[in-house]
Amino acid sequence: MLGLLMGVCFGFLLQRSGVTHYKVIMGQLTLTDWTVLKVMLSAVVTGMIGIHLLRIPGLVRLHKKSGSVGSTVIGGLIFGIGFGLLGYCPGTMAGALGQGSLDALLGGVLGMLAGTGIYAALYEPLEKRILHVGDFGKLTLPELINTGTWPVVLSMTGIIILFLLILELSGV
Repeated sequence: MLGLLMGVCFGFLLQRSGVTHYKVIMGQLTLTDWTVLKVMLSAVVTGMIGIHLLRIPGLVRLHKKSGSVGSTVIGGLIFGIGFGLLGYCPGTMAGALGQGSLDALLGGVLGMLAGTGIYAALYEPLEKRILHVGDFGKLTLPELINTGTWPVVLSMTGIIILFLLILELSGV
């Protein structure tokens, strides 16, 4: 229930911020409207701090997944093609669907189903040739730079907030 409640709250905030509107998303892709980046970076900071604070009393456990350059490139291409063609990512598509946008229903849902089907059909050859290229295992950024979690969380928070302030002060 908590996950559902958080999802509804996140969708509401996406809709209220305007990032469920095609014009705003296309503005981000054409570098003329920075609303999407500002909202997403704010969500990253909020989520990063929130999750790590919930880890302290043991309310959240992280489950690291292995990664690779190949799987990141393939995932980025699939996401980017869908985002560029329709102007929605899965979160903004769900928010747009919730506000009654027919393009989100027809293009978004059908596009996600088609993309999932294509990926499933190509999974075996992708897994054999591409998905494991540049495998880095379950390595996290704190492990990579040999430090604790909080120095990374606080450093990244500071960098993101500074970047958001620069964007805001520059008027974009």
